[in-house]
Amino acid sequence: MKFISPTAKAALASIKVLILDVDGVLTDGQIIYSDDGSETKIFNVRDGLGLRLLQHAGFKVAIATGRSTPALLHRCKNLRITLIFDGLRQKSPVIEKVTEATGATPEEMLFIGDDLPDLSLMARVGLAAAVADAHTEVIAAADIVTEAPGGQGAVREVCEALLKARGAWDTLVADLAHERL
Repeated sequence: MKFISPTAKAALASIKVLILDVDGVLTDGQIIYSDDGSETKIFNVRDGLGLRLLQHAGFKVAIATGRSTPALLHRCKNLRITLIFDGLRQKSPVIEKVTEATGATPEEMLFIGDDLPDLSLMARVGLAAAVADAHTEVIAAADIVTEAPGGQGAVREVCEALLKARGAWDTLVADLAHERL
């Protein structure tokens, strides 16, 4: 993980909510259509475990995406993510909804994006992250850039950094090793 902003690493400890774009962040950005027109997405299982660990440590997770698909809703249900804002034409208004639902301030939120529609939301949160293969404008606007590309462990990378900043990582790993989670 690259910390672009000099204060980004220290600011991780104050984050309470992780907001995610989907296509290009939770997935590699490809969309697969079947002959009947249904859409299929491929999600990374390690990203999923990172999100579950984050939630176990008390973080809230929200989705902010321009697309709306049953595949996303199934994945969110599996990961117990209930703050889903999909089909968005504009992403920045999600901040007020997330604040209302969680009590967190925008400064206590981290958003991970990959493409131009994400810039408005990136500008309103405490920390903005870009996946490694994000558009150059998104990388330029980010406080943090992951080493991994979208859909290939970028979300897990951010989850681990948040957990380590809060001092929860070692305990969670030990709990998993002893099957206490």
